[in-house]
Amino acid sequence: MKKRTLVQAALSLALGVALVGCSGDDAATTTTPSVSSSGSAFPVTIAHKYGSTTIPRAPERVVTLGLSDQDAVLALGTVPVGAVDWFGEKPFGNWPWVKDKWTTAPTIVGERDDYDVEKIIGLKPDLILAQYSGMTQAQYTTLSKIAPVVAQIKEFPDYSAPWQDMATVIGKSLGREPEMDKILTGIDDQLARVKKDNPEWANQTAVVVDPSEPGMYAAFAESDPKAQLIRDMGFKLSPEVTKLAGKDTAAVLSAERLDVLDVDRLVLLTTDATVRPRVEKDPAFAALKVVREKRTTWLPYTDAPPVGGALTFVTPLSVPWAIDQLVSMLNSNG
Repeated sequence: MKKRTLVQAALSLALGVALVGCSGDDAATTTTPSVSSSGSAFPVTIAHKYGSTTIPRAPERVVTLGLSDQDAVLALGTVPVGAVDWFGEKPFGNWPWVKDKWTTAPTIVGERDDYDVEKIIGLKPDLILAQYSGMTQAQYTTLSKIAPVVAQIKEFPDYSAPWQDMATVIGKSLGREPEMDKILTGIDDQLARVKKDNPEWANQTAVVVDPSEPGMYAAFAESDPKAQLIRDMGFKLSPEVTKLAGKDTAAVLSAERLDVLDVDRLVLLTTDATVRPRVEKDPAFAALKVVREKRTTWLPYTDAPPVGGALTFVTPLSVPWAIDQLVSMLNSNG
């Protein structure tokens, strides 16, 4: 994926970010995914956006179609045989939090929500996962003829389910729920330590924004996983951003509405080294009090350290790595 399309990849989570002026307040409420099983781990039946899927036995050949689903699978020791491409990560395994997990590179079976059905058929999967995705009903119906498909969590709009819920579904789909629970508990403990060590964050409002596209400031609402992780670290989120985003996970702010970004902490994601100097020359941005008082933190998506990428992935593997990086970066304001 070229640099010029990286912003589109990150904002695919928003599925058409809302322009300021749109109304609506559709904040997601955390809901435990519907999963039922009897006896041992299998068979297991999982309810999702398009009904329910029964997985008869422990899967061995897993294809992941969610943008970051592969991380949760890898965290449990299973290497997917197929995955979609995101951030142009070819060959797979470039990210620091996952580079030692890919013992075999997967077959690339699509990009974002555009799947190559023939390639998927050729991999002979016994499970297809599509949690962090925008899979359609038609795609689900087609793919279900190949293997059991676990689509998005039905209680949330596409790309808005809490990352913990998606990880839990993947753990149960693989028959490894206790292991995933242990991983998530460890991350909860890590977040609790962060809050304890940084109590001042509880009184501060933070906004995560992507200004990589010239003239656009995409501010992420509380339904977006990136904002959710910042909240889980102890910060408050901006209700105004969530209101402006409406049913989407981000709101695009014009220069006239950058006052929305004048909060206690501003976290900015950048596609490359040219973004920060360009944005800092924007008079409307430079005039913000949060900028003048140097309460901004800049996170690159792919340049080292790729904290923006980890914050965008928000998975059982990227979150612990991102937290360690973010704490020092937030405390150094820059």
